[in-house]
Formats: sequence, structure tokens, C-alpha cells
Amino acid sequence: MNSTLLAVVAASPSNWSVQVGIIMILTNLFAFFIGRYAIQHKGVGPSLPANLPDVLKGFGVPELLATASFGHILGAGMILGLRTTGAF
Repeated sequence: MNSTLLAVVAASPSNWSVQVGIIMILTNLFAFFIGRYAIQHKGVGPSLPANLPDVLKGFGVPELLATASFGHILGAGMILGLRTTGAF
């Protein structure tokens, strides 16, 4: 069973590059903007320990963790997809 799974999974180099960093930053920003407008009950949990601009009022720790997690999932998928197609 393990050899079958290894044959299915695409091999991707684990080297970090500037392109990988830019893709991860852009997907996290994209997820942040989606979450900013899609999260319906903002500010339920603890707030961030910093002075925030007006556009981020009500954006707390749970929202930050949710959007960053979503951004990393999007970024990992995009990076793996681009590497599989040979884009970089």
C-alpha cells in the first residue's frame, strides 16, 4: 500500500525560493481580504495586541488565525500545482 501511495504523490523539491515566498505572501493577502468581508461575527474572541487602523477594527486573533491558515492552504496548493506543471 505504501509503495502505491508513493507512486501517486508527485515529487517536489523542498527548496525555498523568492517565487515561493511571493506566492505565499500573495495568497495570504488574498485570504485576508476574503476573510475580512466573509467573516460574519468579527471580534468574538481576544483582540490583537496592537493599535489597528479603522479598516481592521473588530479583527481579532481568531480571524487572524483563520485567514492565515486559509492563506497557507491556498499557497501550498498553488505552489504544489505550479511545481507539478513545471512552471518553476
